[in-house]
Amino acid sequence: MAFYHKLGEIPHKRHTAFRKGDGGIYQEHLMGQGFNGIKSLLYTLRPPTQIKRVERVWDILWEPDPDPTLHLRHLRTHRLEATGTSPVLDRIPLLFNVDVGLSLAFPSADDDFFYRNGQGDELVFVTEGEGVLESQMGELDFRQGDYLVIPKGIIHRYRFTTAKNIFYIIESRGAVRTPSRYRNMHGQLLEHSPYCERDIRPPSRLITQDISGEFPLMVKNRNVLQRMILTHHPFDTVGWDGYYYPWAFNISDFEPITGRIHQPPPVHQTFEGDGFVVCSFVPRLFDYHPDSIPAPYNHSNIGADEVLYYCSDEFMSRKGIELGSITLHPDGMPHGPHPGKAEASIGLKETKEMAVMVDTFKPLFVAKTALACEDPDYQTSWLEQP
Repeated sequence: MAFYHKLGEIPHKRHTAFRKGDGGIYQEHLMGQGFNGIKSLLYTLRPPTQIKRVERVWDILWEPDPDPTLHLRHLRTHRLEATGTSPVLDRIPLLFNVDVGLSLAFPSADDDFFYRNGQGDELVFVTEGEGVLESQMGELDFRQGDYLVIPKGIIHRYRFTTAKNIFYIIESRGAVRTPSRYRNMHGQLLEHSPYCERDIRPPSRLITQDISGEFPLMVKNRNVLQRMILTHHPFDTVGWDGYYYPWAFNISDFEPITGRIHQPPPVHQTFEGDGFVVCSFVPRLFDYHPDSIPAPYNHSNIGADEVLYYCSDEFMSRKGIELGSITLHPDGMPHGPHPGKAEASIGLKETKEMAVMVDTFKPLFVAKTALACEDPDYQTSWLEQP
């Protein structure tokens, strides 16, 4: 993360005796990207190594569409039937490659276990719902439109305050971070960045849990889900500081970059990962050249698959999409505005669209579980109708 944060009580110097009231010492726990990457130093009541037993739960297998035919695709994901209530165990695979996995969840109840993704970062877009993200670093309130960035290895759990919740989940092999072109050499976001540190919300409340017993922790690693039984509540942190923690950014705080003529999608970039980028399309004023065409021009992106997740039923260049639609435009296949959309955009002053785009640099596979909501007519939807 780009800035330093701390919560709770910490000693003046690192790696020195931080004593409890009874004379004992708190446990130090360094968490982060090795000794040279970003990290945080936690102080806990008990050692984090107290694991009573480990049980293998199941292998995580995402199966691809068996038909390798290349075509433009449209998935109406909100029509999928919810497979359960958990934000962790009941995710529906949609698209994936070796760098990133996209899934959807419709959680309606709090988990009775804790979770740690040990094989990648998670970027969770809250399409609908609100609640609290609990973690070792404290509590972080979330609401509709939030991106929740949860770095690899952090133990966390969701506490919902609404019955209906929809999560669009981006699991990344590498670290999810702010775009490098919007950061200076010190990691600070630059003046022309579409958002700044004021828009980023770190954990705000640290509640230390001093409870012994058996506490289940689900851990994802090496595409296997396993259950670890801890001997104490994992949120026994009394204080921490550093750069490695979960954080939230709301899509409504993204400030769109506009111009006299149509601006290409990179101006909407919000995050970057290893092998992919994430962009936010938000309500904005259109181009102001007298002859500008606000709709995007036809393009063939060689070397990138384009995925758009529509957060409303309005998108200025598309017909036939709905809330929860996902379109996939594979590497090099020409795509652009639907017939009539370019002409209709001329003279318009603004758009109310909202969408999250993921561009990957390796080809994506469509998961078999997503085929149930596919629109088979999307490929031919650019043909002129008589």
